[in-house]
Amino acid sequence: MGFRKKLNFSQKTCLGRCGKLMQQTSMIHPGARIGVALSGGMDSWVMTKVLLLRQRIVPFNFEIMILHINTGFDAKNHSPLSDWLHRNNIASHIETTNIGPKAHQPGNTKSSCFICSWERRKILFNLCQKYRLTHLAFGHNSDDLAATFFMNLMQTGRVDGLSPKESFFKGELTVIRPLLSVEKKSIRNAAARWNLPFWKNPCPSASTGKRAQFEEILASLYAKNKIYRKNIINALKRWQLDLMN
Repeated sequence: MGFRKKLNFSQKTCLGRCGKLMQQTSMIHPGARIGVALSGGMDSWVMTKVLLLRQRIVPFNFEIMILHINTGFDAKNHSPLSDWLHRNNIASHIETTNIGPKAHQPGNTKSSCFICSWERRKILFNLCQKYRLTHLAFGHNSDDLAATFFMNLMQTGRVDGLSPKESFFKGELTVIRPLLSVEKKSIRNAAARWNLPFWKNPCPSASTGKRAQFEEILASLYAKNKIYRKNIINALKRWQLDLMN
């Protein structure tokens, strides 16, 4: 595997931890058809790059199709993705919607982030059915796992995180999170080395939503002692894998 020699430490970390998690959870199978939910951020871009590399490593064939849902704040901001897809000749579906502006309309009974996420996921599920995809991949990482755990714990009283592998529609579709054991720092460094064409999220709630608030809370906690972050993330990763078993 000569291409591995060209990877730096962060890239190898993303690729290696993704591969280990995929093996531990039997995440995909021969002939899998994976829809990759590519939002345009660095997490989903690195996941895409890692999955493309995994295609060259695993001893069986699986297919990849890029799925991008433009939420409607900027109908042209995904142009870097269109150019990249054309250069790399990868199957894709790009859909421009008005989900974002609708989710921010006055009078909504639920938060704009909840509505937007719910509507995007419905579209992605429908696309998986349309293209007969067996898997839907999201770019959540271990920092997302920690933020989600504390959001659920403190807002709803539920002890719940993010699973690396979930079955939907009586097993017809499997949602996977290949980067769930990778920390944001490694993803950020790998994205810079790969020079991926990600773009800024134009959503006005991107830095003010509940998730962003909990990320700030955790960041302030981690700043008190660097071991807190390591212990929290490692404990949650072990717990989530135990739940899988």
